[in-house]
Formats: sequence, structure tokens, C-alpha cells
Amino acid sequence: MATNQEEVKLLGSVGSAFVCRVQIALELKGIEYKFVPENLANKSELLLKYNPVYKKIPVFVHNEKPISESLVILEYIDETWTQNPILPFEPYQRALARFWSKFIDEKIVAASVKAVHIIDDDKEREKNVAETSDSLGFLENELKDKFFGGEEIGFVDIAAVFIAFWIPLIQDVTGLQLLTAEKFPKLYKWSQEFLNHPIVKQCLPPRDPVFAYFKAHYDSLIASK
Repeated sequence: MATNQEEVKLLGSVGSAFVCRVQIALELKGIEYKFVPENLANKSELLLKYNPVYKKIPVFVHNEKPISESLVILEYIDETWTQNPILPFEPYQRALARFWSKFIDEKIVAASVKAVHIIDDDKEREKNVAETSDSLGFLENELKDKFFGGEEIGFVDIAAVFIAFWIPLIQDVTGLQLLTAEKFPKLYKWSQEFLNHPIVKQCLPPRDPVFAYFKAHYDSLIASK
């Protein structure tokens, strides 16, 4: 547990998959922290002070030392609080965990978000849907156990919270079929196990408001087409 001498803050907003990653790691480790809500439409002086380079959330602040970028934050948390490790001990497995987590951000998150926002170019949208599907296929083949971390959730599982919670939201809002039980049975089963993990459940944002936000955003994109 964080002691009184350790001040731990998390600047973020409810509904962000990247903030949710950090919250899951903190809860798994049993670290007490203060959540500082941020409005990205009107960024606070605190956010600009702690993350002047990217001006984005999440920002993790430990004893006034700020760290940004969710995967970097996860590694810092794991190295600082060694209980309930989320990265594997063996160097090769650690390297693989880093590889697949980066792959999730660069291939799956990036392509699926582009597919949502490209509404006036069917060919480009189909390209991004295909890239998302191909990338999910690689992850499907990589999943060997109940979780990517084995019997317990680990680094890659936490990085993949976007796939488990946010991709189904994207599907419901847009009608795009990205993650289905028929096409990716192992990944789909993993997503259900992951979402029902007690710590993950308590960190996820309430679905209805997030769905409403995404739908309003998507409807505005359609209206401006």
C-alpha cells in the first residue's frame, strides 16, 4: 500500500481506455491514489504542468514526479510496487509482453479508431476494418491460456482493456463487426473473463454514459458528412 509519505495521483477522465489501464494496475497492486478528473476540452494548468509535451491523459504523479503514456506508467508502477507483478519475471517473456502491448496500441487501437472516424471514404474505412481484423487474428493466435498473463491477468491483458470493453462499444455504435465470438472465439472468451474479473469490473466506467458519449460523437460525424 502507498504510505503517507507516498503521494500518488492520477490525472484522467472517466471513459478513457488509457486511464482505465492505470486504474486496473493500481487496484491490482492495492495502491491508494487520488483521482484528479480532467476535462480535455478545457485542459487544467496542472495537466499542462505535468505533461507539457503531449498535454494528454493519463498522467501519473508519484511524490510530485509526473509520468505520462499509459504503458510507461504501467511499467513504472510494476517496478515501484513489486507485489502482484503484472510483467513476467523472465526477460524474454517481459520483452514479448512489451511487444504485444505496443502492437495493441499501434495496430488495433489506431486502426479501429480510424475506422470509426473515416465515414466519407468506404475504401479507407474497409482498409482499417481489415487491419483491425488481421491484428486481432495475431492476438487470437498468441492467446494460449485463460489470460495473456496465464491464469492471472498481466501486462498485455491490461493493455488490451480497449479490446474487451471499448471495441464492443464501437461495434454497437457503428455496426462495424470487429470482435465476434464466431471469428475470434478465444479472444471473445478472454474478453468475457477479463471484464468479469472483480478488479477490472470495479475499474471500468459505467457503460451507458460512455455509449451515449460515443453515439453522440458518431452521430455528429455522420451529420457533418
